Amino acid sequence: MSGAINPGSTLGVLGSGQLGRMFAIAARQLGYRVHVYSPEKETPAGAVADREFQGEYDDLDTIREFAGSVDVVTFEFENVPAPTARACEELVPVRPGGSVLHISQNRLREKSTLQSHGLPVTPFVPVHSTEELASAIASAGGRGVLKTASWGYDGKGQIAVKADTDVDVAWTALKTDEGILETFIDFDCELSVVGVRGLDGSFVSYGPLRNEHHNHILDVTSYPSLLPEKVCREAVEITREVLESLDVVGVLCVEFFLTRDQRLLINETAPRPHNSGHLTIDANVTSQFEQQVRAICGLPLGSADSLGPAAMANLLGNLWSHGQPRWVHALSDNEIRLHLYGKADPRPGRKMGHLTCLGTTVEEAISRVRTARKALLPEPP
Repeated sequence: MSGAINPGSTLGVLGSGQLGRMFAIAARQLGYRVHVYSPEKETPAGAVADREFQGEYDDLDTIREFAGSVDVVTFEFENVPAPTARACEELVPVRPGGSVLHISQNRLREKSTLQSHGLPVTPFVPVHSTEELASAIASAGGRGVLKTASWGYDGKGQIAVKADTDVDVAWTALKTDEGILETFIDFDCELSVVGVRGLDGSFVSYGPLRNEHHNHILDVTSYPSLLPEKVCREAVEITREVLESLDVVGVLCVEFFLTRDQRLLINETAPRPHNSGHLTIDANVTSQFEQQVRAICGLPLGSADSLGPAAMANLLGNLWSHGQPRWVHALSDNEIRLHLYGKADPRPGRKMGHLTCLGTTVEEAISRVRTARKALLPEPP
């Protein structure tokens, strides 16, 4: 393919957490070098990268030094300042582009942009004051979710509100001057589709993947979703439209609510590999991380075909609360695959790794990853 960034080149990643780590591992398997950039040192991605740049994201001199050392830049999370992406774009391609980052990192811009393209989003109202919040709650039927417009993830930066909510307390607790009130959705399930778009406009996808959350953090993802074929086709087609509308080159995940009457509503997007797509490492011909490498380098996309029913369970820092988890017990099921992210501090709620299992049925795969995760805990006294 003309214009391809060939193996042997150096790929740059803004961010150096677990997504950057798994990207770097996939890139190394394809023969690339990897440089990562973040404000931290001795990071999960830095441990497997060829070079780890440390600096603040607004340190544009160091950012330009980083960009000058690589052939293309991508990112592993969307909360990178827009000037940072622009500084990289002065020197090398950034994929997905900084414009995609700019849209996805702000819920108001994201939903407004998708809505302008005729895509189905959860109903929303911009909020900038307590007065606007009170009006928005009323217009949402007396129930909704107040969120910060920027910088929220894993349930952070959001508050459930009702008609009798003290709007002064809720608005103050959010600690922002720009929010969004989303109508409460009575949904049947949450699902996601991880889409990949190549430099030539080619498209592949994973899913729909069924997602179960606990305390606003993804708990278990499974495939197939066991949803009606019509819903599955529509979810993939909406995802394709999102990537094409935003001119994405790379990986982007679309998270959906499926309402009780079987309508799909976009909850949010993530312009990078996604937690729900981690099972693709073991359960698909080509993982979402290898696809990210292929897409940003202008290589042909790999097959996204499934290898069979599969499930993934997140491992949070809570599992370490009574000491080292019992790895031998979890891995006594020899079909369980363990992925740890190299994080030294297992704080409660922090994603430390995941387990994956393939099964003859999706129900079996879910049961086995749950059983293996439970086996990590110490025996009760």
